[in-house]
Amino acid sequence: MTNKKSDFVRPDGRKLDELRPIEAKVGVVPNADGSAMYKSGDTVAIAAVYGPKKMHPQHNQDPSKGQLRCDYNMLSFSVTERIRPGKNRRAMEISEITKWALEPVLLLDKYPNQVVDVFINIIQADAGTRTAGINAAAMALAHAGIPMRGMVSSVAVGKLDKTLVVDLTKEEEDYHEGEGPTDIPISMTDDGKITHMQLDGKIGVTQLQEAVDLAKGACAKIYEIQKKALKDAIDLENGGKK
Repeated sequence: MTNKKSDFVRPDGRKLDELRPIEAKVGVVPNADGSAMYKSGDTVAIAAVYGPKKMHPQHNQDPSKGQLRCDYNMLSFSVTERIRPGKNRRAMEISEITKWALEPVLLLDKYPNQVVDVFINIIQADAGTRTAGINAAAMALAHAGIPMRGMVSSVAVGKLDKTLVVDLTKEEEDYHEGEGPTDIPISMTDDGKITHMQLDGKIGVTQLQEAVDLAKGACAKIYEIQKKALKDAIDLENGGKK
């Protein structure tokens, strides 16, 4: 099956490889060392970075490099259904996933015995919250001046029955016709190297490669938006000078 030949119509009318409307901005949390907002459709993530700072307690310090801690939280008012306040298993899992997605590009060896904390709050949710959080966190780290080998961009590719689509909505995540939904969140660097990939559902090897190719194209578009948000902040700090 070739995805391009599909006559599948998405609920919101987007093309199969079309992203939701995106907004991105840095410097949204004044008291943080770096911060960013990333909005994809109706999903909004805000990330704040604090550090590098000395790791406490001391027995957790690593004399060879600094450490990254990520804290993902979906606020109770972000969805229509009530969310129990406090940490749950999903939030802890996504916190670790975010760390794994970002660590490969961070030059943490410059910060022995120190830690960089990233706090991610989802203030509005319509699917893709982990990928939106990673995109916001990557921008916030760059805004904080943490040395990075490159930017990380993240998107979810989905298989709805037999058709691949990019950047799923909640309605698409709940798709139950045919083979049902498969969700594939993918994070990658601006030069196309995958830093993390998950798979929830079933997909063949050939179509999985198609999904990765779709993610590369989508992440390249997201990267340009992230880069522009950071450049706009620098231009603003320089008084609008190019």
